[in-house]
Amino acid sequence: MATTVTAPPVPKSPPDSPVLIDAATLSRPNRTWVPLPRWLRRLAGPALVVAVWQLLGATGNINPRVLATPAQVAQAAWELAKDGELASNLLASLQRVGSGLLIGVGLGVLLAVLAGLFRLGEELIDSTMQVVRALPVLGLLPLVIIWFGVGEEPKIALVAFAAACPVYINTYAGIRGVDNRLVESGRVVGLNRLGLIRHVILPGAVPGFLVGLRFALTSAWLVIIVAEQLNATSGIGYLMNQAQAWYRTDIIVLGLLIYGVLGLLADSLVRLLERRLLVWRRGFNGA
Repeated sequence: MATTVTAPPVPKSPPDSPVLIDAATLSRPNRTWVPLPRWLRRLAGPALVVAVWQLLGATGNINPRVLATPAQVAQAAWELAKDGELASNLLASLQRVGSGLLIGVGLGVLLAVLAGLFRLGEELIDSTMQVVRALPVLGLLPLVIIWFGVGEEPKIALVAFAAACPVYINTYAGIRGVDNRLVESGRVVGLNRLGLIRHVILPGAVPGFLVGLRFALTSAWLVIIVAEQLNATSGIGYLMNQAQAWYRTDIIVLGLLIYGVLGLLADSLVRLLERRLLVWRRGFNGA
């Protein structure tokens, strides 16, 4: 007579048990069904928007006097580039933004270091900067014109003000957010106060500074758009203001696209700095 052997039941996991994901799964490179470079796949969304925009304009669903088509914008860009007008105005905008960022970022870092490292600096600087950052940047335009006149100085001053606040806030938070256990470890290995600042605190604040720099670059381009449309004789904003009088929406859209592309390039530059300066930090890149 045959004996039937019954296998023991397999224990089931409780329904509420968490799903464990190991580190190897998180660090595994992402795979995609589209065999194209990542930067090319990221352009698919903007390319689709441009295609739909051109189609709506070509079929007459969008009035060209209200919004020019991409083809008309490209034609306007070619005409301005051929005359040299686009290059000269673009250079003027870049000089203003570069000068303002140099002043604003330097001032923001200096104030953040003083407030972050010293309690007296925090008491004197931080409360003031918290009030200043709540002020609308463009609301200061009449006052800045009274102070500096209508030349280049007020435009550079507005950019510097817009850049200093986000750099200060994020760098200060980065300094105060350094893990105290790292500071204690530095003291154990014999680092003095200057060594702790140089090798522990300031490197730990670099991620916060880079976040503030990205916000500063965005704020700088937003401010310069308005600043160049008031009492300016050059710049992309001035070019857009002149085009408004002639209902040249192609030039206006071209100016907006230039600001957007410059902002994207600036953000890409900061991302490159992050990859170079923060090689020790591996973050989650998406599943």
